[in-house]
Amino acid sequence: MIEFQTRPEGVVLPVQARPGAKKNEVRGEQAGALKVFVTQAPEKGKANKVIIEVLAKSLKLKKSQIELISGETSHLKKFLITDATLDELAEKVAPLL
Repeated sequence: MIEFQTRPEGVVLPVQARPGAKKNEVRGEQAGALKVFVTQAPEKGKANKVIIEVLAKSLKLKKSQIELISGETSHLKKFLITDATLDELAEKVAPLL
């Protein structure tokens, strides 16, 4: 189960990042976080940009709605999703689990 957090400005989505993968994709859940695999190596924030692109495509959101708020250099990251309620985000994440 994904451990979402609500904030006045949106919903926090925890992500377990896996850079250097064979393809860009969301692959289920691990320890309360959405697992996101990206081909990009974790250098100078490039993998974080690709993670935002993968999340936007997978969750049918605009990239501008997704902001990295913690874990810039960590595998465990938190993204703020704006213009979405907890229920809306949970509904978008459910098919990916």
